[in-house]
Amino acid sequence: MENRNLIAVTSRVLCKRPFLEVMEDLAKKDVKTIVLREKDLTEEEYEQLARKCLEICQEEGAVLTLHNFINVARNLGVKRIHLPYPVFQKEAENLTDFESVSTSIHKPEEAKTAERLGADFVFAGHIFQTDCKKGLEPRGLDFLKSVVEAVDIPVYGIGGINKDNIDMIMETGAAGGCIMSGFMK
Repeated sequence: MENRNLIAVTSRVLCKRPFLEVMEDLAKKDVKTIVLREKDLTEEEYEQLARKCLEICQEEGAVLTLHNFINVARNLGVKRIHLPYPVFQKEAENLTDFESVSTSIHKPEEAKTAERLGADFVFAGHIFQTDCKKGLEPRGLDFLKSVVEAVDIPVYGIGGINKDNIDMIMETGAAGGCIMSGFMK
């Protein structure tokens, strides 16, 4: 499993040890980027945490992508942003100051729209059964393949991805996979 095919996605609530320790370990891995995706925080709380995570990533030479809070990214000088699809659609033309803009999609048509609006890559999911989406049927590998075939930008599978199934993700033509639980726990 080549780590450059992996994107780490954070969730403090899944951590079994202090989150910033987990961030330090993640920053030492050779992943494409770490997406700081802490949905339960206010913008102010998120900015405080992002500031600490940015310091860790800069020390280790890791790439940090902020999630959802565009103003926080601008305040901290972070040039990579990942947005929920509705936010991305609304803000797409106001993101030219970012080096990398990505979004999460759930249909091939959304991936096409994201590509047309300037997304650099998309997360498509959820692919496999995952505790993060308890009770929701996974979309599966055929869905991922259909997204990959619909666009010319990189597609990363998300949802239930781990070292045991990443090869299946890669066989669809996806650029890689996103891992949350495996890195947080």
